[in-house]
Amino acid sequence: MLAAENLTLMRGGKPVVARLSATLKSGQITAIVGPNGAGKSSLLLGLAGLLEPTDGRVMLDGAPLDGLAPRARAQSIGYLPQSPEIAWDVAVESLVTLGRLPWRDRGGANVAAALAALDLEALRHRPVSQLSGGERARVLLARVLAGSPRWILADEPLAALDLAHQLSLVAHLKACARGGDRGDQRLGQGVVVVLHDLAIAMNNADRVLVLKDGHLIADGPPELALSPDVIAQGWGVKARWLGDPGALALVVGKVP
Repeated sequence: MLAAENLTLMRGGKPVVARLSATLKSGQITAIVGPNGAGKSSLLLGLAGLLEPTDGRVMLDGAPLDGLAPRARAQSIGYLPQSPEIAWDVAVESLVTLGRLPWRDRGGANVAAALAALDLEALRHRPVSQLSGGERARVLLARVLAGSPRWILADEPLAALDLAHQLSLVAHLKACARGGDRGDQRLGQGVVVVLHDLAIAMNNADRVLVLKDGHLIADGPPELALSPDVIAQGWGVKARWLGDPGALALVVGKVP
């Protein structure tokens, strides 16, 4: 489990997450949603151990995250920032292989699986400088997947992708979370994603956290956390869902 306990985070001298508590489970996709400036990216940084709490703490499997050695933390949590930078113009396969650094191996099978999952096999020898924005986004996510972390934390991983690759990536993340089963125990990875598309969250997440002004205003299954009342409270718009479960579309208008 990955848990925030009374977590308060500051950025630029201002509180961006306030006294937030949530326990996230492996084997699930958890979507973090909310309007601009709600604290979504900051919360993800805190859960990854990359933003030190002002108060409260983050726990991984019952132990304080900040007590883990950096390499052990990197083996457990793979983090994809919203606007990642690429320092060197290397080939796609070489960049994806960097995801194996916490394990100190080249992880051939893991790298091959990540390239296949993100539809990058035909681009494996191409320099990253010759990629489109969407292709580069897929390569950077493949680097995270190649590390086989127990937790995948991704900040808006769908933003630069076309529709087909969005659907493919969502399907792959669901497969990562589903993993396998042993009796009553789900063996999949924990997947936490920041999303702006509420329909994707509604149709694919197991759980949704809704933030507004750094506060958690809803937490639960998507049909409850993304109800019309919560959407009105969080985004200030009237909304209703149309369609069948798993294929719902959101119709919105301004709240009078």
